[in-house]
Amino acid sequence: MKGRDALQTFPVAARVSAFFFKRLTNTPRVVIALLLGALCTIGFAPFAVWPAPTFSLMGLFMLWQRAASPRQTALLGLAWGLGCFLTGVSWIYVSLNEFGGMAAPLAAIATLLFCLTLALFPTLAGGLFAHWQRHAAPWHCALLFAGLWTLSEWLRGTVFTGFPWLAVGYAQSPPSPLAGWGAVLGVYGVGFIVALIGGLGAVLIEKRGKSLPAWFAIVLFFAGGALLRHMDWTQPAGAPLTVALLQGNVPQSLKWDPNRLALSINTYTQLAQQHPADLTVLPETALPLLFNEVPPSVLREFTRHGAALIGAPIATRDGSYVNGAVLLARPAGGTPGMPTFATSLSEQPSAYAKQHLVPFGEYAPPGFSWFFELANIPMSSFTAGTARQAPLILGDQKIAPNICYEDIFGEEILSALPQATLLINLSNTAWFGDSLAQPQHLQIARMRAIETGRTMLRATNTGMTAMITPNGMVAAALPPFTIAALTVTAQGYSGLTPYARWGNMLALLLAMLACLPAIRRRT
Repeated sequence: MKGRDALQTFPVAARVSAFFFKRLTNTPRVVIALLLGALCTIGFAPFAVWPAPTFSLMGLFMLWQRAASPRQTALLGLAWGLGCFLTGVSWIYVSLNEFGGMAAPLAAIATLLFCLTLALFPTLAGGLFAHWQRHAAPWHCALLFAGLWTLSEWLRGTVFTGFPWLAVGYAQSPPSPLAGWGAVLGVYGVGFIVALIGGLGAVLIEKRGKSLPAWFAIVLFFAGGALLRHMDWTQPAGAPLTVALLQGNVPQSLKWDPNRLALSINTYTQLAQQHPADLTVLPETALPLLFNEVPPSVLREFTRHGAALIGAPIATRDGSYVNGAVLLARPAGGTPGMPTFATSLSEQPSAYAKQHLVPFGEYAPPGFSWFFELANIPMSSFTAGTARQAPLILGDQKIAPNICYEDIFGEEILSALPQATLLINLSNTAWFGDSLAQPQHLQIARMRAIETGRTMLRATNTGMTAMITPNGMVAAALPPFTIAALTVTAQGYSGLTPYARWGNMLALLLAMLACLPAIRRRT
């Protein structure tokens, strides 16, 4: 849908929303909040109905304005959060039960508790909104709503190691006109705009469409985003590489079976030989061995036609191990060089160690070691890599790998810039089965490409293996759950987008400034 078409449909949608909310006055508001949270999920992949989060937040704003007390407002925020997260991250249950071996009742309880924890952030935003919105003008209420929403999403992505999955800005990947703001404000800034448009839409409903400033702001956001999508913030750098992204489709239930080791190795070596390229990329823990234990003959197969980037657990000198990626150049003859690894890998420029580990998946937070007595999760005691690691150099390109869900933390990806010219994500998404996790993760990666102005390549075990251009478009992708290789020509880029230069600072500053008018009036 083009930006102008979206603007033309907005008045009709606003009238439909007004009719909808008037007819639901007899429905318990908590139920409405739950349904609105579920509506937000439709905005994310694979459904990708990008206006859905805007209307979801518009409805929540209207509920919060009409709540009788701060306690009720907070409860509505909790209900909205449960509706969104129970529908949007239900794949947590699949991971714990089907592949983690946790009993179904315990997996269901763990998933519910996880979603309740995530729902505490819109709960907090609701309580603060109720406290500060009193006597505030409609415009100030809309600004307060957007500011608090943005701050709550940033907190959710930061505290307790963070989990910014389903931040509403992710739903605005192309074709949404708002996608262009990602290169300037990042995903939280795009979320701020979504929440503000939702609040202004509610103001228009209340005023029967008679608010020229509200219309002007909405048009400005959509038109500005559409224009920004055509900005070239970064420039091509160096000669492009042909890259073969391998997707072995090894089921998680069989991945760590010793009897299946030969089959896994054969699957990936055959894919590498059938799809020669300058760089062959294997996904996270593609070979169920420590890298130090992989036979040299196997490494020769992967480097026969060019370099190879291999996702593998790596033993360090102190006896611990990291979830890593190793870049092996094509040898002039004989065996590829076998690097030795320091604890931090700082001495090894041809390897990367995952920095942001998954709690309860790759390590046990303090006091939770008992969790792994209830679940069977292989390779669950990794050591984190250092915060800043040099890009891996291949020809003219400087590659910044990220592993698994590291790419959901936009500010952490920025640590590799401006040196890095190419981003590569290596993931094993078999943990989540055939669920919403794979398309949602691809959508997140699209926002990372927009924010950084870099090509993002994804090599995954079961999907979604893809190449994403710097404007967030998926240039090529493999069907999920197939054994295949995606061969692409990847161009590196140099330069910095405004977001890459300032990180989340601009979005957080906007959010705090947006809260000030209502706070000043309240105090």
